[in-house]
Amino acid sequence: MKIQLRPLFGVFTLLVLITGVFYPLTVTGFAQLLFPYQANGSLISVNGQVVGSELIGQDFSGPQYFGGRPSATSVHPYNAYDQASLTGSAGSNLGPLSKELVKKVEERIKLLKTFDPNNENLIPIDLVTSSASGLDPNISVSAAYYQVPRIARERGLDESTLLSLVDQYTETRQFGILGEPRVNVLLINLALDGIKIK
Repeated sequence: MKIQLRPLFGVFTLLVLITGVFYPLTVTGFAQLLFPYQANGSLISVNGQVVGSELIGQDFSGPQYFGGRPSATSVHPYNAYDQASLTGSAGSNLGPLSKELVKKVEERIKLLKTFDPNNENLIPIDLVTSSASGLDPNISVSAAYYQVPRIARERGLDESTLLSLVDQYTETRQFGILGEPRVNVLLINLALDGIKIK
């Protein structure tokens, strides 16, 4: 029996070392060497202070900012998972026939109309529905355009200035074919804060 167990434990130990120690250290080392920005969370710093990640949605609730997609975890949007409050990344798991989903969408539409009562444009779907993870950092280009009149009014800017900013911060499809054009909410809001009011 011992003769059979010795090679078994030897192979088990070897596989644990390879897959549990050497492989993760090698991948981490290459990632830090070749892609340090991405490997460390794509964190964005302003004046030495981390203000967010390019990959995680941020909560911008003021009418002078572009708003992101609603979080399925609100009232605690964009938080790390917390067992006590059950916050963190999560989808709503509400289907298209759900009355609760319809109610939430109607509430979000009402909120958008409260912020911008004169805006008669159709509200883009991504401004009233949460993403699968609840942490989506991007909005569609149409969602950014929809918010331009409100932000221009709040900041005293020309709409054409904001439209140019949206165009400047529009990311195209990955490799020209994957996904849809999108705007990163954190990046455009940081740029927006850098615009001088005329």
